[in-house]
Amino acid sequence: MNASKRVLPGFGLSLGISLFFISLIILLPITGLFIRAAGMGWEQFWLVVSDPRVVAAYRITGLAALAASLFNCGFGLLMAWVLVRYDFPGRRVLDALMDLPFALPTAVAGITLATLFAESGWYGGWLAELGIEVAYTPLGIIVAMAFTSVPFVVRTVQPVLEELSPEDEEAAMSLGASDFTVFRRILLPALWPAVVTGGALSFARSLGEYGAVIFIAGNSPYISEVISLMIFVRLEEYDFPAASAIAAVVLTVSLLLLLGINIWQERYLKRLHGG
Repeated sequence: MNASKRVLPGFGLSLGISLFFISLIILLPITGLFIRAAGMGWEQFWLVVSDPRVVAAYRITGLAALAASLFNCGFGLLMAWVLVRYDFPGRRVLDALMDLPFALPTAVAGITLATLFAESGWYGGWLAELGIEVAYTPLGIIVAMAFTSVPFVVRTVQPVLEELSPEDEEAAMSLGASDFTVFRRILLPALWPAVVTGGALSFARSLGEYGAVIFIAGNSPYISEVISLMIFVRLEEYDFPAASAIAAVVLTVSLLLLLGINIWQERYLKRLHGG
């Protein structure tokens, strides 16, 4: 295409503007965070991040985020499949509801979930009869994280499903392939990278969740205390270096995870397409 006919600016100007805003909005605050954490010195940094209560919060947050992400991978794939492959009354409303966790203030989501899953709530009362407690337990953390991060999986898988032709599945089934074989040999190879990417985004989002989790978790030390609460506690104590050190660990884990997923996805797609 002729450069004079391009709607957007050229590569140099576009890249320059993009890097400027990325530096201003993302890199500069992150750099400040790491500089403040580095100012503590290694011994003090290690003392803060290896505190038993902080380590317990890391463990609880990581396990809850992992459970929520695994649930979202299955549920998000099913929801994307329903939205793409079926036409039914209310489909557009259901599609719009998938984005609701993005728009809903997380504190409102947390209060709503805590009300619903409390023993006196609509779901909590019914679950209590089965001996299942959700509110103010680690299970409540998983519910809140799954609620706030499920759109990442749905919106990542949905475009890939729309690109897949149903004729391939119909051709395989007409040749005698079972439903499981069609899913394993035709759908899964194409959907797998999107599901993993959506799951990784869901996991990274859940690691930093605060508003939705704080109202339903119970916040008992060593039991249901998440790492974002530990950061908030340090900030309330005006211990900004300690808060920065704890946040730096979460940020580093999230960054490495997302970078690893991007590299894996690129290599997988190259192998899939014979590149």
